[in-house]
Amino acid sequence: MKQLIALGGGGFSMEPENPLLDLYVLDQSDKISPKICFVPTASGDSDNYISRFYNFFEKQNCKPSHLSLFNPPTKDLENFLIEKDIIYVGGGNTKNLLILWKEWGLDIILKKAWEQGRVIAGVSAGSICWFEEGMTDSYGDALEPLKCLGFLRGSNCPHYDGEVNRRPSYHEFVATGNIKSGVATDDGVALHYIDQEISKIVSSRPNAKAYNVYFDKTVQEVELKTHYLGA
Repeated sequence: MKQLIALGGGGFSMEPENPLLDLYVLDQSDKISPKICFVPTASGDSDNYISRFYNFFEKQNCKPSHLSLFNPPTKDLENFLIEKDIIYVGGGNTKNLLILWKEWGLDIILKKAWEQGRVIAGVSAGSICWFEEGMTDSYGDALEPLKCLGFLRGSNCPHYDGEVNRRPSYHEFVATGNIKSGVATDDGVALHYIDQEISKIVSSRPNAKAYNVYFDKTVQEVELKTHYLGA
């Protein structure tokens, strides 16, 4: 079974006092104390980001580690990652993440880990990167479509309610055909995919939602059933 959890925003980096999404990610492993590895490439392996990861996950029933490409723990990145139970990708610059992963062969390794049943999770850039296309601010202030890894079909737009330009820009690009139809997620919402299909949508905030966005004469936005984890 292939599992991928795409967080539109939230988790330890955005909601340090609200652990609901990160606890959900941990619960998807069949291990009592899963090995979880943080991949902070999109942030340039930010020390602060890595510290926040450990600050949260060292207090949970798991075995945390991280993979830096600027200071790699080993040349054998494949074995380093494959032996983990959960791989959690952080936010930041999606364009740089994709370039570095391809240079290091990490895109191939991560696909193998996903296909072999490791739980793959990620927030923001770590959500966008798995789809065919995503809405990114990697190029600066203006949002742009970006070709991504294509593990999942269609496009993805995170921070749908968290940044004022996200919704109108996504609508515009879907309407003009510059980006594929896809799924948009508010901050605090996670899409849980089993293989290629959404199995469940969960949120850390009562009113946060996910939406199918597609073009049919005009742009259509359909709210998807979302389960609030705090209920």
